[in-house]
Amino acid sequence: MSPVVVVATFTLRPGQEEAAHAAFAGLVEQTHAEAGCLAYALHEDPRDPLTLVMVERWDSQSALENHFEQPYVTELLARAEEFLAAPPDIRSLVPVPHGDPGKGTL
Repeated sequence: MSPVVVVATFTLRPGQEEAAHAAFAGLVEQTHAEAGCLAYALHEDPRDPLTLVMVERWDSQSALENHFEQPYVTELLARAEEFLAAPPDIRSLVPVPHGDPGKGTL
């Protein structure tokens, strides 16, 4: 099995930052307990607080697929229009290691 890295970018509706952060806080906490979750970290663009980026690392594609089936994920995606200005840009990536193996992959 090869690890999977996901980078998901979210553009928030102006004025919905607090609601989005609250929704993502619950999602992050629950996701950290999932089997196969190696990292699941939310980041905010300091130049644009309406842009959030989730960087994820899963031990396999099946662990990632299982994540998307969790009720707290489907619930958040169903109500995401409340705080997102556009659909999320979610990219599943496979590491291409170069250089130092400890630094060349997430």
